[in-house]
Amino acid sequence: MAISFSYSPAWLLLSLILLAFASMAPQVESRAFFVFGDSLVDNGNNNYLITSARADSPPYGIDYPTHRPTGRFSNGLNIPDIISEQMGTEPTMAYLNPMLKGEKLLVGANFASAGVGILNDTGIQFLNIIRIGKQIEYFQQYQTRVTGLIGAEQTQALVNQALVLITLGGNDFVNNYYLVPFSARSRQFSLPDYVQYLISEYRKVLRKLYDLGTRKVLVTGTGPMGCVPAELAQRSRAGECAVDLMRAASLFNPQLTEMLSSLNSELGADVFVAANTFAMHMDFISDPQAYGFITSKIACCGQGPYNGIGLCTPLSNLCPNRDVYAFWDPFHPSERANRIIVQQILTGDNKYMNPMNLSSIMAMDSRT
Repeated sequence: MAISFSYSPAWLLLSLILLAFASMAPQVESRAFFVFGDSLVDNGNNNYLITSARADSPPYGIDYPTHRPTGRFSNGLNIPDIISEQMGTEPTMAYLNPMLKGEKLLVGANFASAGVGILNDTGIQFLNIIRIGKQIEYFQQYQTRVTGLIGAEQTQALVNQALVLITLGGNDFVNNYYLVPFSARSRQFSLPDYVQYLISEYRKVLRKLYDLGTRKVLVTGTGPMGCVPAELAQRSRAGECAVDLMRAASLFNPQLTEMLSSLNSELGADVFVAANTFAMHMDFISDPQAYGFITSKIACCGQGPYNGIGLCTPLSNLCPNRDVYAFWDPFHPSERANRIIVQQILTGDNKYMNPMNLSSIMAMDSRT
């Protein structure tokens, strides 16, 4: 026997109103992405600060879709942008960007700030930057804002399921320990002791991120700091990488991987993933031609030896084809180099990614 249902006009109207409200409520549709760290991953937070660590004037952004500077320390896209692209989501916006509100918040947020390090005294010469403790405070503030949008339970799920990228450590050497001869930190610590101190402080930062609900965190090591054009210009006689900074990287990176493994054991889960960005960079620094670069020593934008002196400005030398330069400015990779790095983050084996690569993370359900 067939059963038929009839709807009164009032019930139909109520149903339509409820459907309309449901479609207006913010929906969490894909994995959110949060970014913490320094200029390698800053998407423009420093544009909103009174600081000398800025990338908001040409020719920065020359190859960005808008061809305008965005505050990214790149000719185009940076590592977080390319990871977002691979995840099929729009790029996360800088947390200080006033446009980051409403449903945009559900995509995630970028808290990174050029010049910062693991330590609070790193980058003091840049004046006003968002130190890592403040970045974490902003992350707590972010969660409060999102709770107002989708409720506490949904916010916790969003954070638990999110991907997180954190990039710190390089500035603690370049803009602290080795910033000037006989720096305060180099007088306080031998290099091995300084590295141990950095690792112990970094562990506290990462544990705090875990306590705030993050469950899949990509942690990059330092690149080959002694090989960047700025260091070649200051410390190299014949284009060789600066020995002291390479030694610092060789001490820091293995201890970082070890600390992450120990933290994962303590937590009973593979929360923290080590990205060996040193090896990723060295591939194209040691054999640039194999990756389609004409040089890995000279920056595309800059002045002086190796274009490694000072800042990249409208008055700097500028290469016509950024795709054939491994370095965009004295410190930062070109967009094309960033793409090579992200490809290894995505699909690299244990030499590059430990205990898993980003493709494996994306294939997993990270619900807690």
